Amino acid sequence: MTTSAAARSALTEFFDRVAAGPRRPVLTAVVFAVTLACGIAQLVHPPLYDAMHRDAARIDAGEWYRLVTGMFFQDGGALGLVFNLLTLAVVGRFAERVFGRGRWLLLYFGCGLFGQVMSYLWLSPVGAGNSMCVAGLLGGLTAVVMAASRRYGVELPVRFRIMAFAVPVLAVVGTVLGDNHGLPALLGLALAFPGLPRRS
Repeated sequence: MTTSAAARSALTEFFDRVAAGPRRPVLTAVVFAVTLACGIAQLVHPPLYDAMHRDAARIDAGEWYRLVTGMFFQDGGALGLVFNLLTLAVVGRFAERVFGRGRWLLLYFGCGLFGQVMSYLWLSPVGAGNSMCVAGLLGGLTAVVMAASRRYGVELPVRFRIMAFAVPVLAVVGTVLGDNHGLPALLGLALAFPGLPRRS
């Protein structure tokens, strides 16, 4: 086993050790399927994207549903859809295993909706995608990795500890530079800390 593979294995074993949720990522699979269906539909029928994406002018006109539908449609075309779905599959699986389905829903849709609202009000008035939802899950997992040593007595490989502590820094820098993923990640981090899984 290579050093990189061993490090990934250590992280997977750690998440399994602190897991409070089910082994089968059913919720992740359901959200994946719905998002995939929406993505395929917009690729087959492009006007659908125009009717569903986040658009500040249309939201101001009363189309508030766009803050929700904007989490299921993608502004990056086919490549954006594939990338966002792959990220959801990996991060979502770990998050569902660690936090359980109820908290997964809170992190995914709570942070996603927060990101949509902040994008509408400030950072990116036009767009769509589930990447801000996944950023919320990633923020939650970041909190678990940060607490690995003190709360769980686990010393993860240095690269993961560095990456975890880099997440909030990059989130703040990204937000200052106008990226709309940092705030959902920070919210996910904040929501996860008070209810971290118990020490196994």
